[in-house]
Amino acid sequence: MSNDARVIVALDYPAVAPALEFVSKVNPEQCKLKVGKELFTRAGPQFVETLVSRGFDVFLDLKFHDIPNTVAAACRVACELGVWMLNVHALGGREMMSAAKEAVAKSSYQPRLIAVTILTSMNEVALKEVGLAGTPKEHVLSLAILAQQSGLDGVVCSAQEAHMLRDRLGPEFQLVTPGIRPANADAGDQKRIMTPADAIKNGATFLVVGRPITQAGDPTAVLRQISQEIEQVTSAMM
Repeated sequence: MSNDARVIVALDYPAVAPALEFVSKVNPEQCKLKVGKELFTRAGPQFVETLVSRGFDVFLDLKFHDIPNTVAAACRVACELGVWMLNVHALGGREMMSAAKEAVAKSSYQPRLIAVTILTSMNEVALKEVGLAGTPKEHVLSLAILAQQSGLDGVVCSAQEAHMLRDRLGPEFQLVTPGIRPANADAGDQKRIMTPADAIKNGATFLVVGRPITQAGDPTAVLRQISQEIEQVTSAMM
């Protein structure tokens, strides 16, 4: 099961109770949900299964990065949870990503598999420190190409990179963009932000939004506003 919502709400909560309190306020048809490392470590796979049982598409954002057999095994277990999407780290290389894709393909339930390229916290200096010469943009592109060649469905990228990747990787490759803020929202700790409309224009497939929705007094209203903005842009682009 999957819905048509293009907004993925980041459940960046430290505990289960506030996360479930938020989830009770929204409808599975309005959004998808992202579970990351903190909440997954706290709540475990049972929490993911709870969200799935309530009808939500779940993006399991754990960025698997290990030897190919270990990553493949982790992906097989993630598939059993019924998640809609999961990710690996592209720096694990072609063999690791291909093994992950094969594991997903052999599972009875087959979520979308995407890759993280270069973390947005890493600049050119940080890359050089770990032995990677060149700019983050150059590495993002090369790793995204490698992910596509390895059979993955898409990558996580900043909305600023989406236009470049869309041009190079074609219309079907899925681009999941964090750092999305409605025009009237506070930027928070995100430095590379973009509005939903601009992200869609740049080629984003799915938009990851956190606090502007989770901390809103009426999250349903914010979701409706973002969805309307997306619909207006997509209609104009047709």
